[in-house]
Amino acid sequence: MGESVTVRTLTDRVRGEFNEMPGLQLTIPQAARLWGLEIADCNHVVNALVEEAFLRKTPGGTIVRAGRS
Repeated sequence: MGESVTVRTLTDRVRGEFNEMPGLQLTIPQAARLWGLEIADCNHVVNALVEEAFLRKTPGGTIVRAGRS
């Protein structure tokens, strides 16, 4: 991925998607396709948002907004 500005832009976009669709549940491959990212880049963005406690990973392997089932 490159610059931190790009990471910030992507995390803002992902945050916006989950805010607009609170029940959104995606696997990493689905998220990568939705946002047009390579799997590694998608993992990087998702992990950053997990660390911020905005997203969480479910036992079933999906990513959801934190505080949601």
